[in-house]
Amino acid sequence: MAGNLCYAYAVVPFSPSLERAALGGVHGVADRPVALVRSGELAAAVSSVPETDFSQAALEAHLEDLDWLERTARAHHAVVESLAARTTVLPLRLATVYLDDTRVARVLEEGQEAFAGLLARLTGHAEWGVKVYVEAAPSAPAAPAAAAPAEAADPGRAYLRQRRHQHQVRRDAWRTAEEVVRRIDAEVRGLASERARHRPQRGRLAGTGGENVANDAYLVPHELAGEFRRHVHRAAEGSPGIRVDITGPWAPYSFAGPGVQEGAAPG
Repeated sequence: MAGNLCYAYAVVPFSPSLERAALGGVHGVADRPVALVRSGELAAAVSSVPETDFSQAALEAHLEDLDWLERTARAHHAVVESLAARTTVLPLRLATVYLDDTRVARVLEEGQEAFAGLLARLTGHAEWGVKVYVEAAPSAPAAPAAAAPAEAADPGRAYLRQRRHQHQVRRDAWRTAEEVVRRIDAEVRGLASERARHRPQRGRLAGTGGENVANDAYLVPHELAGEFRRHVHRAAEGSPGIRVDITGPWAPYSFAGPGVQEGAAPG
Protein backbone atom coordinates (compact mmCIF):
# COMPACT_ATOMS: atom_id res chain seq x y z
CA MET A 1 0.00 0.00 0.00
CA ALA A 2 1.38 3.40 -0.99
CA GLY A 3 2.22 5.80 1.82
CA ASN A 4 3.54 9.32 2.13
CA LEU A 5 6.84 11.00 1.41
CA CYS A 6 8.38 14.21 2.78
CA TYR A 7 8.46 17.17 0.39
CA ALA A 8 11.07 19.84 1.28
CA TYR A 9 10.64 23.48 0.20
CA ALA A 10 13.46 25.46 1.75
CA VAL A 11 16.09 25.69 4.46
CA VAL A 12 15.86 28.52 7.00
CA PRO A 13 17.50 29.54 10.30
CA PHE A 14 15.48 27.96 13.07
CA SER A 15 13.28 30.23 15.18
CA PRO A 16 10.74 28.96 17.73
CA SER A 17 8.08 31.37 16.45
CA LEU A 18 8.69 30.90 12.71
CA GLU A 19 6.41 27.93 12.19
CA ARG A 20 3.42 29.73 13.65
CA ALA A 21 4.23 33.17 12.17
CA ALA A 22 5.14 32.11 8.62
CA LEU A 23 3.43 28.78 8.12
CA GLY A 24 0.29 28.91 10.23
CA GLY A 25 -2.58 28.12 7.88
CA VAL A 26 -0.27 27.75 4.86
CA HIS A 27 -0.93 24.78 2.61
CA GLY A 28 1.69 23.62 0.18
CA VAL A 29 2.00 21.01 -2.53
CA ALA A 30 -0.94 18.60 -2.73
CA ASP A 31 -2.80 21.04 -0.46
CA ARG A 32 -0.96 19.65 2.58
CA PRO A 33 -0.08 21.72 5.69
CA VAL A 34 3.54 22.79 6.06
CA ALA A 35 5.73 22.39 9.15
CA LEU A 36 9.39 22.74 10.14
CA VAL A 37 11.89 19.94 10.72
CA ARG A 38 14.69 21.16 12.96
CA SER A 39 18.34 20.18 13.22
CA GLY A 40 20.42 22.41 15.48
CA GLU A 41 20.25 26.02 14.28
CA LEU A 42 18.64 25.07 10.97
CA ALA A 43 15.20 23.98 9.87
CA ALA A 44 13.57 22.78 6.68
CA ALA A 45 10.00 23.56 5.66
CA VAL A 46 8.31 20.27 4.71
CA SER A 47 4.96 18.69 4.10
CA SER A 48 3.70 15.16 3.68
CA VAL A 49 2.82 14.24 0.08
CA PRO A 50 1.38 11.04 -1.42
CA GLU A 51 3.90 8.55 -2.73
CA THR A 52 1.59 7.85 -5.67
CA ASP A 53 2.39 11.35 -7.01
CA PHE A 54 5.93 11.89 -5.75
CA SER A 55 7.81 8.62 -6.14
CA GLN A 56 10.61 8.73 -8.70
CA ALA A 57 8.49 7.00 -11.33
CA ALA A 58 5.50 9.25 -10.67
CA LEU A 59 7.62 12.41 -10.91
CA GLU A 60 9.06 11.30 -14.23
CA ALA A 61 5.55 10.87 -15.58
CA HIS A 62 4.43 14.23 -14.20
CA LEU A 63 7.20 16.01 -16.11
CA GLU A 64 4.99 15.62 -19.17
CA ASP A 65 1.97 17.17 -17.42
CA LEU A 66 2.29 20.94 -17.67
CA ASP A 67 -0.84 21.59 -15.60
CA TRP A 68 0.49 19.45 -12.75
CA LEU A 69 3.88 21.14 -12.93
CA GLU A 70 2.30 24.59 -12.81
CA ARG A 71 0.12 23.72 -9.79
CA THR A 72 3.07 22.21 -7.97
CA ALA A 73 5.36 25.14 -8.78
CA ARG A 74 2.78 27.66 -7.58
CA ALA A 75 2.29 25.84 -4.30
CA HIS A 76 6.04 25.45 -3.81
CA HIS A 77 6.61 29.14 -4.53
CA ALA A 78 3.84 30.21 -2.15
CA VAL A 79 5.51 28.39 0.76
CA VAL A 80 8.94 29.83 -0.05
CA GLU A 81 7.57 33.37 -0.33
CA SER A 82 5.69 33.03 2.95
CA LEU A 83 8.97 32.14 4.64
CA ALA A 84 10.92 34.84 2.80
CA ALA A 85 8.57 37.49 4.22
CA ARG A 86 9.76 36.53 7.72
CA THR A 87 13.34 35.27 7.48
CA THR A 88 16.28 34.43 5.27
CA VAL A 89 15.33 31.53 3.04
CA LEU A 90 17.34 29.09 0.96
CA PRO A 91 14.89 27.72 -1.63
CA LEU A 92 15.20 24.08 -2.65
CA ARG A 93 14.55 22.73 -6.08
CA LEU A 94 11.01 21.88 -7.13
CA ALA A 95 10.06 18.32 -6.11
CA THR A 96 12.87 17.77 -3.60
CA VAL A 97 11.50 14.68 -1.85
CA TYR A 98 12.78 12.46 0.99
CA LEU A 99 11.50 9.33 2.65
CA ASP A 100 10.57 11.01 5.93
CA ASP A 101 11.34 13.78 8.43
CA THR A 102 14.21 11.79 9.90
CA ARG A 103 16.02 11.77 6.58
CA VAL A 104 15.46 15.53 6.20
CA ALA A 105 16.94 16.16 9.67
CA ARG A 106 19.96 14.04 8.76
CA VAL A 107 20.53 16.03 5.56
CA LEU A 108 20.42 19.26 7.56
CA GLU A 109 22.87 17.89 10.09
CA GLU A 110 25.31 16.61 7.48
CA GLY A 111 25.18 19.84 5.48
CA GLN A 112 24.98 22.23 8.39
CA GLU A 113 28.17 24.14 7.61
CA ALA A 114 27.33 24.58 3.92
CA PHE A 115 23.71 25.56 4.61
CA ALA A 116 24.72 28.04 7.31
CA GLY A 117 27.28 29.64 4.99
CA LEU A 118 24.74 30.06 2.20
CA LEU A 119 22.14 31.52 4.55
CA ALA A 120 24.69 34.00 5.90
CA ARG A 121 25.51 35.08 2.34
CA LEU A 122 21.82 35.65 1.53
CA THR A 123 20.84 37.41 4.75
CA GLY A 124 19.53 40.92 4.12
CA HIS A 125 19.21 40.38 0.36
CA ALA A 126 16.46 39.68 -2.15
CA GLU A 127 16.49 38.62 -5.78
CA TRP A 128 15.44 41.08 -8.49
CA GLY A 129 14.82 40.06 -12.08
CA VAL A 130 15.81 42.30 -14.99
CA LYS A 131 14.62 41.41 -18.50
CA VAL A 132 15.54 43.39 -21.60
CA TYR A 133 13.33 43.16 -24.68
CA VAL A 134 13.45 44.35 -28.25
CA GLU A 135 9.90 45.50 -28.85
CA ALA A 136 8.02 43.74 -31.65
CA ALA A 137 8.45 45.52 -34.98
CA PRO A 138 5.33 46.76 -36.81
CA SER A 139 3.82 44.08 -39.01
CA ALA A 140 4.09 46.19 -42.16
CA PRO A 141 7.15 48.50 -41.92
CA ALA A 142 7.33 51.41 -44.30
CA ALA A 143 9.64 51.02 -47.26
CA PRO A 144 13.07 52.55 -46.53
CA ALA A 145 12.99 54.75 -49.63
CA ALA A 146 11.35 55.08 -52.99
CA ALA A 147 12.14 52.07 -55.16
CA ALA A 148 14.53 52.54 -58.05
CA PRO A 149 12.99 52.24 -61.54
CA ALA A 150 14.58 48.81 -62.04
CA GLU A 151 13.13 47.62 -58.73
CA ALA A 152 9.72 49.05 -59.55
CA ALA A 153 9.69 46.80 -62.59
CA ASP A 154 11.04 43.86 -60.63
CA PRO A 155 8.90 43.02 -57.56
CA GLY A 156 11.38 40.34 -56.50
CA ARG A 157 14.22 42.83 -56.23
CA ALA A 158 12.02 45.24 -54.28
CA TYR A 159 11.05 42.44 -51.90
CA LEU A 160 14.69 41.53 -51.27
CA ARG A 161 15.52 45.18 -50.65
CA GLN A 162 12.74 45.44 -48.08
CA ARG A 163 13.88 42.22 -46.40
CA ARG A 164 17.45 43.53 -46.15
CA HIS A 165 16.09 46.68 -44.57
CA GLN A 166 14.06 44.68 -42.04
CA HIS A 167 17.09 42.56 -41.10
CA GLN A 168 19.20 45.69 -40.66
CA VAL A 169 16.57 47.27 -38.41
CA ARG A 170 16.47 44.11 -36.30
CA ARG A 171 20.26 43.93 -36.05
CA ASP A 172 20.40 47.57 -34.98
CA ALA A 173 17.71 46.98 -32.34
CA TRP A 174 19.58 43.99 -30.93
CA ARG A 175 22.83 45.97 -30.78
CA THR A 176 21.00 48.71 -28.89
CA ALA A 177 19.49 46.16 -26.49
CA GLU A 178 22.90 44.59 -25.87
CA GLU A 179 24.30 48.04 -25.14
CA VAL A 180 21.46 48.61 -22.65
CA VAL A 181 22.39 45.33 -20.93
CA ARG A 182 26.00 46.52 -20.64
CA ARG A 183 24.86 49.86 -19.24
CA ILE A 184 22.65 48.13 -16.68
CA ASP A 185 25.56 46.02 -15.48
CA ALA A 186 27.71 49.13 -15.18
CA GLU A 187 25.00 51.13 -13.41
CA VAL A 188 24.29 48.51 -10.73
CA ARG A 189 27.90 47.63 -10.04
CA GLY A 190 28.36 48.26 -6.36
CA LEU A 191 24.63 47.96 -5.68
CA ALA A 192 24.06 44.27 -6.46
CA SER A 193 26.10 41.68 -4.61
CA GLU A 194 25.82 39.05 -7.33
CA ARG A 195 24.36 38.51 -10.79
CA ALA A 196 23.03 35.33 -12.40
CA ARG A 197 22.54 34.98 -16.15
CA HIS A 198 19.53 32.97 -17.32
CA ARG A 199 18.63 31.86 -20.81
CA PRO A 200 16.40 34.42 -22.57
CA GLN A 201 12.78 33.33 -22.58
CA ARG A 202 10.97 32.37 -25.73
CA GLY A 203 7.35 31.74 -26.68
CA ARG A 204 4.77 31.74 -23.89
CA LEU A 205 7.46 32.14 -21.22
CA ALA A 206 8.49 35.49 -22.68
CA GLY A 207 5.18 36.98 -21.57
CA THR A 208 4.25 40.21 -23.32
CA GLY A 209 5.36 41.16 -26.82
CA GLY A 210 8.93 41.57 -27.95
CA GLU A 211 12.06 39.46 -28.10
CA ASN A 212 13.78 38.72 -24.83
CA VAL A 213 17.46 39.65 -25.20
CA ALA A 214 18.57 39.31 -21.57
CA ASN A 215 17.05 37.53 -18.59
CA ASP A 216 19.18 38.27 -15.54
CA ALA A 217 18.81 38.06 -11.79
CA TYR A 218 20.56 40.25 -9.25
CA LEU A 219 21.08 39.70 -5.53
CA VAL A 220 20.46 43.09 -3.94
CA PRO A 221 20.64 44.25 -0.31
CA HIS A 222 17.21 45.29 0.94
CA GLU A 223 18.32 48.85 1.71
CA LEU A 224 19.62 49.38 -1.85
CA ALA A 225 16.55 48.05 -3.70
CA GLY A 226 15.10 51.47 -4.56
CA GLU A 227 18.43 52.78 -5.81
CA PHE A 228 18.96 49.58 -7.80
CA ARG A 229 15.63 50.03 -9.62
CA ARG A 230 16.38 53.68 -10.39
CA HIS A 231 19.76 52.82 -11.87
CA VAL A 232 18.30 50.07 -14.04
CA HIS A 233 15.66 52.41 -15.44
CA ARG A 234 18.29 55.10 -16.04
CA ALA A 235 20.39 52.69 -18.07
CA ALA A 236 17.50 52.19 -20.51
CA GLU A 237 16.74 55.88 -21.04
CA GLY A 238 17.08 57.14 -24.59
CA SER A 239 16.76 53.69 -26.16
CA PRO A 240 13.56 53.65 -28.23
CA GLY A 241 12.24 50.22 -29.09
CA ILE A 242 13.85 48.68 -25.99
CA ARG A 243 11.81 47.64 -22.96
CA VAL A 244 13.24 46.78 -19.55
CA ASP A 245 11.09 44.89 -17.04
CA ILE A 246 12.09 44.71 -13.37
CA THR A 247 10.46 42.11 -11.13
CA GLY A 248 10.86 41.38 -7.45
CA PRO A 249 11.66 41.22 -4.70
CA TRP A 250 11.84 37.43 -4.80
CA ALA A 251 13.29 34.75 -2.61
CA PRO A 252 16.86 34.15 -3.90
CA TYR A 253 16.15 31.16 -6.14
CA SER A 254 19.00 32.02 -8.51
CA PHE A 255 21.57 32.22 -5.72
CA ALA A 256 20.87 29.08 -3.70
CA GLY A 257 24.33 27.81 -4.60
CA PRO A 258 25.77 24.67 -6.20
CA GLY A 259 24.86 21.42 -4.53
CA VAL A 260 22.03 22.81 -2.42
CA GLN A 261 19.48 22.43 -5.19
CA GLU A 262 20.49 18.89 -6.08
CA GLY A 263 17.32 16.87 -5.75
CA ALA A 264 17.35 14.03 -3.30
CA ALA A 265 15.88 10.72 -4.34
CA PRO A 266 13.72 9.20 -1.66
CA GLY A 267 16.00 7.29 0.64
